[in-house]
Amino acid sequence: MDQPTQEFLEIQNIREGVVILKNGGIRGVLMVSSLNFALKSTEEQSSIVFAFQSFLNSLDFSCQIVVQSRRINITPYLDTLKNLEDNQSNELLRAQTASYREFIKELVQGDSIMTKSFYVVVPYTLTEILGVGAISKQSNLLFGKKTAGEQQLSDEEFEKCKNQLWQRMEFLAMGLKRCGLEIIPLTTPELIELYWSLHHPSEAENGYSPEILPELLK
Repeated sequence: MDQPTQEFLEIQNIREGVVILKNGGIRGVLMVSSLNFALKSTEEQSSIVFAFQSFLNSLDFSCQIVVQSRRINITPYLDTLKNLEDNQSNELLRAQTASYREFIKELVQGDSIMTKSFYVVVPYTLTEILGVGAISKQSNLLFGKKTAGEQQLSDEEFEKCKNQLWQRMEFLAMGLKRCGLEIIPLTTPELIELYWSLHHPSEAENGYSPEILPELLK
């Protein structure tokens, strides 16, 4: 019997801006801005490199830097232009809007125009959550296996782990800000959209997005 796709994903749930994995670990994701290093002066470049080196040396836990490249998605912008065109009462302005919309549409039809997004994934592991002594009791979680008696994190445990994770994320954010970068933690809807786009790249590039339940828009 074929297994549903969800069985092959490592994600168990996403809540309150936290990704919960099937092995019991949790993850937070920071979206990071970029900077044009080549346009900086020699002194500024040296300062940025030194700040980033100091940031890396200050870490006492692992993290993952992810760079996502994708063809630029302007579907929402084209839809906005189309609405302006349809609601425009002046014929000349309507024709100009239509011409501009077609120009933008043709401009991005090739694969050469790309957009890059930068993320830092912050982990909090099962060992840190439950302690080494509790790992043997959670062997099914370690290997991502589901059983009828599988133990889940209680609300109290989740809150404790989330607070520890957010402390790490704030520490990372402060270190990256010293390098001249802007940092934003992803919310639950943004995390859902990010992971959905990773598994549906073609649909994401065409402007489609997952349907998110109202109770998750918090």
